[in-house]
Amino acid sequence: MISETANPYAKFLAGRDAVEVIAATPNRLSDLTKKLGPKGLERSLAPGKWPARGILCHLADCELVFAFRLRQTLAQPNHVMQPFDQDDWARTYSNYTADNALEVFSSVRRWNLALLKKLPESAMAKTASHPERGQMTFKTILETMAGHDTNHIQQLEKIAGQPD
Repeated sequence: MISETANPYAKFLAGRDAVEVIAATPNRLSDLTKKLGPKGLERSLAPGKWPARGILCHLADCELVFAFRLRQTLAQPNHVMQPFDQDDWARTYSNYTADNALEVFSSVRRWNLALLKKLPESAMAKTASHPERGQMTFKTILETMAGHDTNHIQQLEKIAGQPD
């Protein structure tokens, strides 16, 4: 049985097709990056929260993680995922530009989408385990990616709506 907590981002997906959402994300992020501009990319939703540039860096890091998780889930029976502390990883975000982050995210996302194009439907049922979230399927990982994208896009949209 798949854990109900397997996808903490399910509420952001709201019934939309996960692959369509993840396919649209790079263009949406590019548009938001342009809209935010250099000053906007350094704004955050609140004190102590990541600036928009940090959110883009986080998305790039997560895409690398998702790429590995997707491939390991396909390659290994009952793969056990390695969790990571996003705040530990975020300590290096001052080293990167928003353009760096967007480039990495978009490139790895294209690679992930290429993987998905030729997968048989049976791949969606392959299982993996996350030490904090329990057992999940390949499809749940895709839905988590889409919900995670949506969550952070909403944050970027709020930042973009702030006055300069």
